[in-house]
Amino acid sequence: MSTSADRSLTPETIAIIKATIPALEAHGVTITSEMYRRLLADPAIAEMFDPTHQSNGTQPRALAMAVLAYAKNIDNLGVMGGAVERIAQKHTSLEIQPEHYPHVATALLGAISAVLGDAATPEILDAWGKAYWALADILIGREHQLYDSSAHAEGGWTGWRPFRIARTVPECANVTSLALEPVDGKPVISAVPGQYLGVDLDIPDHGRTRRNYSITSSPNRKDYRISVRHVSNGVVSGWLNSGKCEGTQILLSPPAGNFMLPEKVEGPLAFVCAGIGITPMIGMLEALARPGGTTPVHVVQIAHSAETAPFAERLAELSHNSAGRIRVVTRLTEKDGRPTAAWVAEQLPGGVSTYLCGPTGFMRDMVHGLPSAGVPAERLRYETFGPDTGVTD
Repeated sequence: MSTSADRSLTPETIAIIKATIPALEAHGVTITSEMYRRLLADPAIAEMFDPTHQSNGTQPRALAMAVLAYAKNIDNLGVMGGAVERIAQKHTSLEIQPEHYPHVATALLGAISAVLGDAATPEILDAWGKAYWALADILIGREHQLYDSSAHAEGGWTGWRPFRIARTVPECANVTSLALEPVDGKPVISAVPGQYLGVDLDIPDHGRTRRNYSITSSPNRKDYRISVRHVSNGVVSGWLNSGKCEGTQILLSPPAGNFMLPEKVEGPLAFVCAGIGITPMIGMLEALARPGGTTPVHVVQIAHSAETAPFAERLAELSHNSAGRIRVVTRLTEKDGRPTAAWVAEQLPGGVSTYLCGPTGFMRDMVHGLPSAGVPAERLRYETFGPDTGVTD
């Protein structure tokens, strides 16, 4: 591990990093794929990752884009603040600790050397070692703050806490909600609507693995609810949707994530979700629907069919009980096709702040298309599931 002095980003180090940008643009995914091959050879580290994101290439691509963005902005790290916060939140949900960082450094530098060959000079490897640890120190510091906050919150804890899958409830043809109760019977952290949990599971005939799932219950200090879509051939989602998991003990990390409502809501809000993208939003909608609320809310739910539209009945109830303050528009793609950004914009009033969540392709279309259709980019907030593979690229 480098010393503090070794990690300083001098003008010379910054210049070398910026000089490697063409190589990262040409070979970035190859480098990160090799890095993950080395890193995941350790079974203890491999269980922290979703193997699907490796096999379909999304994780290496997402990391390659993040490394490239870091290189391009290494002399102006302030613009990386949002990305750093998202990474730190995700790391704490998976219980990433300072002792994990040297493993990543070794794998990354080894991959750079292996892929670039003689072009990876000692000067380049030294510069990237310093650059890695400069960012790692920022993340470790922020993660320490998040861990400390969770430990000292009412109902808080550190590390993995045992919970039991108390009940499972079908939400639609391919989504099941699971009620999770603490084994010790003590209070839990009251999550902020929009946050997610880190889940450590021991799947029969598969082994240990970790996932993140949005919290879909209203804030309380007794339990949590998550809602999981059954992915075709998905081992974890298949088991959680099978009904066989009731009564099973799992482990949870404290709530994490910063895709949430502001403390003070001003002006109308819109929630545009596709498929399982409703999950981080349903808690926000429940909070906004409480008696006495005055915020106008516009919901656009996109699903393949009525049978695969999670929480459709609950959305209808919220709308009915709000006397029109909460307006819901549903689009079924099997009948009406995929929506364009222009169509979505037509459903929204002017001056609305819009929350987006759904598959990467949908998110890319909306983030790029809505501003052109009249929804200001600064009024968009969005969450991606899994690795961020370039919603804004």
